[in-house]
Amino acid sequence: MNMIRNNVQLVGNLGMNPEIKKFDSGKKVANFTIACTESHTDKEGKKIETTQWFRAAAWEGLATIAEKYMVKGKQVAISGKLVNKNWKDKDGKDCNATEILVSDILLMGGKKD
Repeated sequence: MNMIRNNVQLVGNLGMNPEIKKFDSGKKVANFTIACTESHTDKEGKKIETTQWFRAAAWEGLATIAEKYMVKGKQVAISGKLVNKNWKDKDGKDCNATEILVSDILLMGGKKD
């Protein structure tokens, strides 16, 4: 039952090449965005597309996969959980963001050249 409480799965296109950060501890994270586009037809029969953007973070082995194979524009499927981040900016203003902590990646758009 715990798996159902905070689980997200998305299929979309990468909005950027992953940004890789390496830490003194040896750990590595890949931060990237994924765009998910949906379409529907309005009352007049016109096709309407809407795109939503999501931030994602993949750690360790998944960060290595992201670094090697994930390229802006390629289609991927990810699963993970939502996490909220809170911090203060350089002016002391409270900031927050929600991102997906990735637990699995499926490369769908071919590998990086």
